[in-house]
Amino acid sequence: MPIVKLLFGDVLTESFGFFFSHLRLFFHLVTIPWVISIAIRIVGSMLAQDSLVAVLAEKAVDVIPTVMFMVAWQRVVLLGPHRGDRPPGLGWSSRESAYLAHLIKIAGITFLLIAAFIFTVGSLDPATLGADTPLDPDLARRQTMAAPLGAGFIVSMLLALRVSYGLAATAVDVPFSPRLSWTHSRGNAWTIIGALFLTFFVGAVATTVTTLVVFGLMRAVLGAQEAAAVVTWTAAILVSYGGAGLAATVQAVIFRRLLDWREGAPLPALSPS
Repeated sequence: MPIVKLLFGDVLTESFGFFFSHLRLFFHLVTIPWVISIAIRIVGSMLAQDSLVAVLAEKAVDVIPTVMFMVAWQRVVLLGPHRGDRPPGLGWSSRESAYLAHLIKIAGITFLLIAAFIFTVGSLDPATLGADTPLDPDLARRQTMAAPLGAGFIVSMLLALRVSYGLAATAVDVPFSPRLSWTHSRGNAWTIIGALFLTFFVGAVATTVTTLVVFGLMRAVLGAQEAAAVVTWTAAILVSYGGAGLAATVQAVIFRRLLDWREGAPLPALSPS
């Protein structure tokens, strides 16, 4: 297989162009997963607002509607918008199960590392970090653990970004694995990482700005904090799905360009190392 050279600008131009030219279809596909995510957020807020375990559990459960949407959206990118697939959120099939399993292989370690980092750093009391405070051995141990956990998270995140484009293959029922993603991405690793990192970063910034702006406006209009929070969650979750849709588009475009994939055609053979 000849090495395909991905161009950073071309990947992003095609991806952003496709997404924003299909916004009507995006709203059609995202509606049910969006509603499910809002329900998960509301239930999570009622169960335990201050528990790190509850927050992480909520994020883990929210992966389910996200997977439903990502599978449907990547199929639209790769197969076209007129396939007549079931709208996402109305059921769970073996395709979604395979996609979730692939996602766990890619991002499972990263999720565990960030969870461990949050538990370590989140339990530190800033008041105990002063120079005049007697050194607590348990505190010193947790501070020592925070640095390698943070470094491990960064490394695992970069590795996950590099191989995550293979999720698009699973969305269209093409057998694929992180190992194949790694092999096929030789020579394009930093282009893939950069394009996906930028996309996720833009999505995170947009979600944060939406949260702050909408909550401020709703507090001024509605007064009640609970009502303002629900409206803010509704808007922020929709924007976060927009970021997920952009990232899914980038992954699908990378997969198609890198392997010159066409429906029904076999994957190219790997070049000998």
